[in-house]
Amino acid sequence: SIQWAPVASIRVCRDGVTRKSLGYGYVNFHSVSDAERALETLNYSSIKGRSCRIMWSQRDPSLRKSGAGNIYVKNLDLSIDNKALYDTFSLFGNILSCKVAADSTGKSYGYGFVHYETEEAAKQAIERVNGMQIGDKTVQVNKCVKRPDREKPDTATFTNLYVKCFPDDWEEEKLTAEFSSFGK
Repeated sequence: SIQWAPVASIRVCRDGVTRKSLGYGYVNFHSVSDAERALETLNYSSIKGRSCRIMWSQRDPSLRKSGAGNIYVKNLDLSIDNKALYDTFSLFGNILSCKVAADSTGKSYGYGFVHYETEEAAKQAIERVNGMQIGDKTVQVNKCVKRPDREKPDTATFTNLYVKCFPDDWEEEKLTAEFSSFGK
């Protein structure tokens, strides 16, 4: 049986109005080694059928907000879970956070994020894992770029439109007739 160290304090985060748990909290230990052992032992363990994610609490939000060391992994095999992603990418440096994007039932969307403590670890992970086969798929690994910082496509060169919700009985001729007055 595992001997646990005494816990200094625990805080379950709750909704300000309903006081219902938000599903996360903080556990403080008296020593770094006790916290490390808890993280290594319990990270990705199952609690009531859900994979428990544990990471170091970053009190300084500037590292998180800067995006430094954050990578985006796409085309993930749907069998890859948080632990498998963590195990694959932990070879390159200390991971602050690691998550496979999934729906409310836990079904993967096929992409994930890994946030490293250093930009160098992220660069190494991109160089070594991009184009590698994990499970049955070849993954693409890139530096994570926040949505507002992404390059906007030049819509002046777009010529294709996606059209939906037209009547089921319309064929190409009817669609052509409907849109041809706008140009070729």
